[in-house]
Formats: sequence, C-alpha cells, structure tokens
Amino acid sequence: MGEIEDALERADREAFTREPPKTLKGQIGFLLKQLKSAKAVAAELGVTADSVNRYRRGARKNPPKDIADKIDAAVRSRWQPQVRKRRRKQAAAATGNTVETRARFGYTAPVGTTDDGRFRRLTVHLPPTYAQRLFDARDAGASDQEMRGIIAENFKDVYFQDGGVRAMGLSDVAINDIDYLDLDF
Repeated sequence: MGEIEDALERADREAFTREPPKTLKGQIGFLLKQLKSAKAVAAELGVTADSVNRYRRGARKNPPKDIADKIDAAVRSRWQPQVRKRRRKQAAAATGNTVETRARFGYTAPVGTTDDGRFRRLTVHLPPTYAQRLFDARDAGASDQEMRGIIAENFKDVYFQDGGVRAMGLSDVAINDIDYLDLDF
C-alpha cells in the first residue's frame, strides 16, 4: 500500500466504536466468521488450515510475529464495515475531509515566477466533492500516484488558488517526497 491508502485506512480505523478482538482465539474466530472456512483464512494469512485450527482451539498460542501482524491487519481491515461506510458517506455528502501533510509540492506557474518545488507543511480541509472523488478512486483500485493527483488537484483549487481568488496562472500541482500524510473525515 502507498501513503494515501495507509492514511485512508488509519482514518477508517479512527471511526471504530468498539475495539477489535485482542486475543488470538478471538481474532481467528472473527476471521473464520468473515471468511467462512479455515482454508480461506489460511490463504489470507499464508499459513496452513491446520495452523488456523490450532490457533482457534488454543493448541497454539504464540504465532510468529509476522503471522501475528497479518492476523491483526486482516481483522482490522474487516472490522465494523458499516461504521466505516457510514463515516465515508458522511464525509462525501456533508463534512469533507482534512488532509495534513508535509511534502514537496511542485507546480507549473507563469513565466517570471518561481516554480521550484519546496517542502510545505499544510493542513487543508477539503470539501465533500473531493472526499467523494478520493473514495471512488480508492474503491476503483486507483494507484497511489492517481490518488496523489486527486489530492494535489484539490490542494491547487482549495489552498493555492483559494477557490479562484488568487494564483490563477497556476496550472499543475504535484505532490512529491511525502514526509507524512494524515487524513481525517
């Protein structure tokens, strides 16, 4: 996953109304309910179905760290899908989202002005239409570069051009060298 996908996943997790299961048996039980079979869970985690059944029974209590991390990630990615959906719908319809980042922004500007990219730390609230475009791109399987383009276009319209009030000669904005990026919706 790229930076944008990671930030969207973190923002989704902030919406949880309850904590996901913490015990190994609880996590495996949840995955078995979601995926319907030990074979499907095993394929997701990269282990054998026998290992999944041992974890479920409690016969094996301490999986290797990489497997434990995969189990935790699989549970968190499936936890409370309706809560996530409701929060995304609200962001796309009413509240929008807030992007906080420190990245190098490059742009194309008119002759006589500087177009050298430089690091900026920005916190910008983006309107609901932009949030909807970002969610649609994510759901369609867009690459991290495509989602960066959507955020860069939004920054151009909302931050750099201030909704059409200034910097009208600015044509393209690009986000490069992301130090960090955080989303909230």
